[in-house]
Amino acid sequence: MPKDNENIPFLGPVEPSEPQGFPADQMIRCEECLRANPPTRVSCLYCVAPLPLTESSARLRKPVLRPPEKHQLAYNNILLPPAHPLTVEAINEAATLLRLGANDLEKILSQQIPTPVARTASREEAELVLVRLRDLGLNCLALGDDELGFGNPIKRVKSVSLEATHFTVNQVGAAAEETTFDWADIVLFLPGRLFETRLEIKERKTRKAENEILDTSEFFKDETVIDFYTTSDSFTWRINSSGFDFSCLGKDKALIANENIGKLQRSMIARAARAKVDESYSRVRNLLELAWPTQAETQSSGWRRERPGKLSVGMATIKNNETQFTRYSRLRYYLSLQSEN
Repeated sequence: MPKDNENIPFLGPVEPSEPQGFPADQMIRCEECLRANPPTRVSCLYCVAPLPLTESSARLRKPVLRPPEKHQLAYNNILLPPAHPLTVEAINEAATLLRLGANDLEKILSQQIPTPVARTASREEAELVLVRLRDLGLNCLALGDDELGFGNPIKRVKSVSLEATHFTVNQVGAAAEETTFDWADIVLFLPGRLFETRLEIKERKTRKAENEILDTSEFFKDETVIDFYTTSDSFTWRINSSGFDFSCLGKDKALIANENIGKLQRSMIARAARAKVDESYSRVRNLLELAWPTQAETQSSGWRRERPGKLSVGMATIKNNETQFTRYSRLRYYLSLQSEN
């Protein structure tokens, strides 16, 4: 009788399930920590220093697209409207490169508006994305946060005085500080909406793996804002519908803030005849989430003793799109300056 293992067919060598590594002569040595890195990397795997570029690595390099830290200087790839129709293959390859869905990339291209598609921690990686996209026939810009002026302060306006030839603004928190502009000084108006959700949870400490939830509350805030830019400086001037003094509207002042800011916007635009009005934020806001997601922050109110042996803690998660809107506002201002040059 044959043994059980005698009838097993010979299948030959088994292919490895893991991808094969790179040979030693293709590895790139980091000049900072002297460790070897795969030729596909732009920065060192160990110390994040930029890797030297060789002829072989130039063809193999792929962007990692690691998100930068919250307060870290970053670089942004801005996809420009294509000059000609793109093939399905080019769109699929570009989407894979950017780690986006092909449908999302098609939506971005269909808007015909410069839109961020990647945000990286190094200029080398942003430049690599730019080169790869251009090879596929897509126009792109690689801009650092400093070039877009993300670090410039936002000057918040608490009231304005509207005159025939000029207007005067009063800043929030700046006592008796007034700035006067001619209407011809305004170059750009960019209205938008700020959204904020706040989820509050109160928990009681227990001996179990999870705490006992005592109470939850969710709050939603929505307000209209107007950013404007002038020829005399590069600051972002912002009017928020909440906390603004609408006395400048006189007898046209209404009881609802969002109605008042709409009247103020129309009044300022009518006087600043030379200014551009950019209302594109509402069209691309959802697409901005792909590269510039809304920020979330968790705050704790600390532990409280309700009664002997019973402790509770309150947590609040706040999510808003103000940072995203500010980035987009600065981008549109940057592009408006470039179009004039």
